[in-house]
Amino acid sequence: MDLLIICAEVTLLILVFLVVNWIINKVFKLILKNSAIKNEGRGIKTLRRNITGILLFICLVLCIAIIGANGYLIYRGENLQKYTLSLIKSIPSGFWVTLGIGIAQSIGILFLAAIVLKFLRYWLNVANIRAKNFEQNTADDQSIDAFFANLNNIITSGVWLWAIIWCSKFLKVPVVILEYLYVILRIYLIVAVGLLIPKAITAIIDSLDALSLRYSSPDNLLRFYDRLRHLVPFLKKCLEFVVYICVATLVIQQVKFIAYIAVYGPRVVQIIGIIFISRVLFDIFCLLIEEVLFKDGNLDDIQTSRRLTLVPLVQSFLQYLVYFGAIISVLYTLDINPAPILAGAGILGIAVGFGAQTLVNDIVCGFFILFENYYLVGDYIQAGKSEDKVVEGTVEAIELRTTRIRHPNGQLQIIRNGDIGSIANYSKQYIYAVVEVSVPYDSNLAHVYKVIEEVGEQLKADYPDILEATLVDGVESLGESNLLLRTLTKVKSGKHLQIQRILRKSFTDALGVKVSAEK
Repeated sequence: MDLLIICAEVTLLILVFLVVNWIINKVFKLILKNSAIKNEGRGIKTLRRNITGILLFICLVLCIAIIGANGYLIYRGENLQKYTLSLIKSIPSGFWVTLGIGIAQSIGILFLAAIVLKFLRYWLNVANIRAKNFEQNTADDQSIDAFFANLNNIITSGVWLWAIIWCSKFLKVPVVILEYLYVILRIYLIVAVGLLIPKAITAIIDSLDALSLRYSSPDNLLRFYDRLRHLVPFLKKCLEFVVYICVATLVIQQVKFIAYIAVYGPRVVQIIGIIFISRVLFDIFCLLIEEVLFKDGNLDDIQTSRRLTLVPLVQSFLQYLVYFGAIISVLYTLDINPAPILAGAGILGIAVGFGAQTLVNDIVCGFFILFENYYLVGDYIQAGKSEDKVVEGTVEAIELRTTRIRHPNGQLQIIRNGDIGSIANYSKQYIYAVVEVSVPYDSNLAHVYKVIEEVGEQLKADYPDILEATLVDGVESLGESNLLLRTLTKVKSGKHLQIQRILRKSFTDALGVKVSAEK
């Protein structure tokens, strides 16, 4: 009989261990379902194994203690059955009633949680289907699925944690443990909702993005959306950072000894808002500038080049202005008075100005380049102070300090405005495509002139970039066995290189046939 009592006590202890271990495994499985911490799955599984090992060790120690205590009682000659019954009777009957009611209530709350979860999963599935069918959008289906999957995991984990807290209440767990459980529940809900909100934001933004593209037309304001669409990823990142900072602030507020740090959260959110607004304002200003300058569709080439030149300069000025205002706003947000900093920066600027004469020279030269209309964006120029510093190509941008020139071979050349020196502009109204033709001494020059002019007339009819037919300027030089003829073809500005290649091929084909025929 004594052996049966010892076995019953050990079996009851093992059952308690199995129930506790099952609850812990259930909690860890719910945690692993959260997509935000799937990357930490290996560490969480290791923690679960360690907890299970500790519980197993405690259970083993308690089993040995039970066997040892009962063995000591038997050694003393105690009747183990009577001793156990007397020990049980010494416990107030109200405890067993309370324990039984608590167990029944706990079982009921667990069943209720399971039913509620089944009901919620059904309606979440219905909401997911209706959200994907809204406006028949397909671009955002993946975001919607991700949102509802995370929402389902969060609700499931939250309901089970809520059920565990109520079970602890029913079983009269100490108040301290209940307080810690409430803190854990609040932190979990804050973190889970904080991880869910970016998914919801992504789904909403993707849906609005698809709708904006669908309903945009030249007749409404949505026609500008495509040119501002590059801001969408930046918006998502800013909102994501705002959510994470708010989550961190709320979590810190739950921990009393570090709660004072939470006051910095709103300031960081304000700084992110200032950065985002400044970026949006700059892009809107750039869009308005382009819309105003290029609204007239009847611009000639010179007007277009002038406006293309002005756009990057105005954009550069606005960029400095907007970001300077953003920095001042950030300083005010951090309770830093910018006046002393600006005063110090002014004094430092004067000191640096004396040693930055090259910088000032570049800016002044850039101003006069624009003011006196030396060249514009799109012009083909040759510039440089000396032969070893000559650059040639198409102007891509004129900035405050530098000019960017694209060489015909493709390389981008950046030259300081102060080093521009002498400028040869091939894009003012017109330019001559000069081609030299070598012919033998015994050639009939009158016939050669006629052939060249015929070729020039034909090319003028075929190529709108040619303004006037080719003219023979005369004999350029006398070689040992050939005469060198110089031809001029008036073409549109910047088109001389392309027309020169076409003229060389055409002259070679035409004169080769004629000469061989004469012979």
